[in-house]
Amino acid sequence: MSEPWNGAGLPPAATERLASAGSSGTWTSALSTGEFAAVRAVGFEPVGQVMGSAVFHIGRTGRYWGYHDCQFAGAGYGYTLGSRRGGAQVALSGNGAPSAPLVGVFDEARRTALARMSAECRALGGDGVVSASLTMAPFTGRANCLEFQVIGTAVRAQGVRHVADPFTSHLNGEGFAKLVGAGWIPVTLLVGMSIGVRHDDYGTASQRYSWRNTEVAGWTDLVHAVRSDARAQLGVQGARRGGDGLVMAANRLRVWSEPCIRSGNRDQEDHIAEATMIGTTIARFRVGQPPPRTLSVMPLGGRGRTP
Repeated sequence: MSEPWNGAGLPPAATERLASAGSSGTWTSALSTGEFAAVRAVGFEPVGQVMGSAVFHIGRTGRYWGYHDCQFAGAGYGYTLGSRRGGAQVALSGNGAPSAPLVGVFDEARRTALARMSAECRALGGDGVVSASLTMAPFTGRANCLEFQVIGTAVRAQGVRHVADPFTSHLNGEGFAKLVGAGWIPVTLLVGMSIGVRHDDYGTASQRYSWRNTEVAGWTDLVHAVRSDARAQLGVQGARRGGDGLVMAANRLRVWSEPCIRSGNRDQEDHIAEATMIGTTIARFRVGQPPPRTLSVMPLGGRGRTP
């Protein structure tokens, strides 16, 4: 009977899987034939498929026993009275709204999964991971539990020097080869996330039920705010890792409505927007250029003749 895993190092199942792969002398990969050839063409070779996962329980916290608090002071006074207190603003996670701890939990779960994938890459002697795919899904049979998983192919540079901290990238084999050929190298896979909550105030209601074609300004503000905040979070993370640029992989937006917990009235609603941006930060690298070759000039006339 194996001892329970304490969370340090690789999970026992991963250790057994990597040991079995090492003893077999073969490696597995999700790369296509073209991707495999492209990776080899820029001096790398695949060493095995790697992954990392983490299951997190998402608890409840914050005022009103929830993360989705619109923070609109006029929510309990009805649409008309509430409008006299000023229009509703977006309660944004990046500004310290109650949704901030939820974003923090998601970030910790993703970083945990990425760290475990990187640990598998190091165990195989890899220098980085390409074609890394990050997913989040409900854990079967358990309410309020989510599984975060990332899976990709570990690659190793041909040569004697290897890195201690493997890179991670969403780029496929061909995209990775193009990046390296242009003088860039992936650094790490990043995720920027933001959650915004906005009360459907009097202005929003009047625009939503208008007979004319009109913009619902409050909802425009909501989606713009969360996208801007997610992009800002992505930029901050990239700067911390020393990247020179960022290659985007995905830009996702999810919007839904819930009864306003501040109003205590199910006739009033809040709209919630969740923006997620995934990308890989990249850095320039330079290599020494070999001296130019001297070209031989052959005369086209007869031997001994000068032009």
